[in-house]
Amino acid sequence: MARFFQPQKKKNLDTKHKAFTVERLDHQGDGVAFDGKRPVFIAGALAGEEVVAQLTEDKRQFARAKLIKVVTPSAERIEPFCAHYGVCGGCNLQHLGHDAQIKAKQNSLSQLMKKFAAADLTQDAPVRSEGQGYRRRARLSVKISKTGELEMGFRQRSSKEIVTVTHCPVLDKQLDALLPEVYSLLDALRGRRVIGHVELVESDAGRVLLVRAIKTLHDEDMASLKRFADDKALILYLQQGEGNAERMCGDAPHYSLGTLSLSFEPQDFIQVNADINQKMIAQALDWLDLNNDDKVLDLFCGLGNFSLPIAGKAESVVGVEGVEDMVQRASDNATHNGLDNVAFYHANLELDAGKTEWGKQRYSKILLDPARAGALGVMPYVAQSRAERIVYVSCNPATLARDSQVLLDKGYKLARLGMLDMFPHTGHLESMALFIKA
Repeated sequence: MARFFQPQKKKNLDTKHKAFTVERLDHQGDGVAFDGKRPVFIAGALAGEEVVAQLTEDKRQFARAKLIKVVTPSAERIEPFCAHYGVCGGCNLQHLGHDAQIKAKQNSLSQLMKKFAAADLTQDAPVRSEGQGYRRRARLSVKISKTGELEMGFRQRSSKEIVTVTHCPVLDKQLDALLPEVYSLLDALRGRRVIGHVELVESDAGRVLLVRAIKTLHDEDMASLKRFADDKALILYLQQGEGNAERMCGDAPHYSLGTLSLSFEPQDFIQVNADINQKMIAQALDWLDLNNDDKVLDLFCGLGNFSLPIAGKAESVVGVEGVEDMVQRASDNATHNGLDNVAFYHANLELDAGKTEWGKQRYSKILLDPARAGALGVMPYVAQSRAERIVYVSCNPATLARDSQVLLDKGYKLARLGMLDMFPHTGHLESMALFIKA
């Protein structure tokens, strides 16, 4: 008998308000309650709280819910300091005290490493950040609402809707002061409807304003942007249509690492928290225990954020990066800083590194700083490298735990582990792990 496909009936979402007891936070900062054995993730809820929530997503393995009411608040719950909190998707932990945030992230890191990498050890002291004014860059979406009003700000959580923001307490104070003025500038442009987003970056050469327009702007608008940049002493970049961002006025942006100066373009990846970046580099160099005989490999090296400081303490450094423009930027930065013991390569780190020119060399120490997806493709190469020490810097504890298994299976020992407070008031967790060849 022939059988015909019958689609499953769509399960109706039960939107009745339900009571939950929150047991813990997950590694993204959401409260975790249980419906039987199934976890229910509730944004805005804290461990130990009795809450009322409404399901927004109902899967076989898990569910998500919207917080309706906190019945019994946690002693660690505080009043958020930002007027946009709860609507803007930029921060999701302002309702939890800063010290408690750090503790929760430490617990989350330990749980993930123990569960997925069978690694359990006491963490190093956290590398702490200021709670406000720490972000040195921001990307703000821009559009015209249905009623004709300019919207400029951040997306709502899990939404394309924009929350207009004219004050952001976690943004660098000098950048924050620009927000209302940039809003007024864009609102007065003839071509305000073709502005897609703006980016603000704090650099040692001055504040950077990048304006992205989906079409070519009128000459009158170009003149307005330049006048504004001159008046505010800004470094102005303009990206129009499908073209690249061009610097219209001001000096090239750069940031300092001690005596080093690293040039960058406003759309390049740089660590968002300058203070923690400095402390992170110092800790990485300490954990690598560098000496002048070391040959060091820096994977996912970007524009040389780790490579150049390492070059000052090691015999030689090889940096490898998947974005070709960043490789050129890193090479230029090495030349500018008079470092001739560092070489940079462009490579796809998902492919077999052992067949590459740089992959055939021997290294005594290795550092990795991958994106959130982790470094699974290159981990077999790292694990068989016989490097004495490996420092893995991660912005995603789940992929750190996964990738750590490869090293542990090849005889490496997890010697040190710690979190870095790179992103206060968000669920993002920066961490660092040191592996030593047993």
